Amino acid sequence: MRVIISPAKRMRRDEDSLPWLDLPCFLPQAEQLMEALRQMTPEQLRHLWRCNEAIAAENVERLREMDLRRHLTPAVLSFDGIQYQYMAPGVLEEKQLAFLQEHLRILSGFYGVLRPFDGVVPYRLEMQAKLSVSGSRDLYAFWGSRLAEALARETDWVLNLASREYSRAVSPFLPSSTRFLTCVFGEKREGRIVEKGTLCKMARGRMVRWLAAEGIRRPEAVRDFQELGYRCSPEESSADCLVFLRGSGATPAR
Repeated sequence: MRVIISPAKRMRRDEDSLPWLDLPCFLPQAEQLMEALRQMTPEQLRHLWRCNEAIAAENVERLREMDLRRHLTPAVLSFDGIQYQYMAPGVLEEKQLAFLQEHLRILSGFYGVLRPFDGVVPYRLEMQAKLSVSGSRDLYAFWGSRLAEALARETDWVLNLASREYSRAVSPFLPSSTRFLTCVFGEKREGRIVEKGTLCKMARGRMVRWLAAEGIRRPEAVRDFQELGYRCSPEESSADCLVFLRGSGATPAR
């Protein structure tokens, strides 16, 4: 099993809490992207990043000082969004952290695929950014099938907890022998499943934490997740998609 999740825009440095273990496997590609970004003007970067001037200025300075081999933070501690707050890796036990290192993979527009204890630096580059590198029209074309191939070498089934922006960098390229199981977290409104961004991020983070705490490795066991008010809906689920509902639309699995 490999669990894929999205990164977070907000990042931080933490060189003290836990040590990083390895450099990212796609570090040469990250260095290539770094050099491409450094060739851009601050105004071009702000347009690429789609952010305000203050955030752009902070990231231009980060880019100027960036060293991908020194002063690194474990990836799982570096990302600081809602999903990671609900995962709360900083308070997981050693056994649970070992589970994450083996089974969790963080998709990244800049680093490609990260293991939790790969050493990273703060960056800003979303997968959907229109960055042209080496003749590739965007980052999806730049990464191509490499991310999926890396996952397929490690496992025969992938649990998808990533957003569509990131999962579509993997799902089209996986071999038919690799099962791709997506989790949806939503509410049933007027016969439709409605997903809310913040609640989805909370649920994804909490599911990662639950997987590690319970040592879940089988696809069938994932449907037992029952936190933050979510329950798996057998009626809405399929072989490739587990739908978890909260509120009055949720019915206990039988």
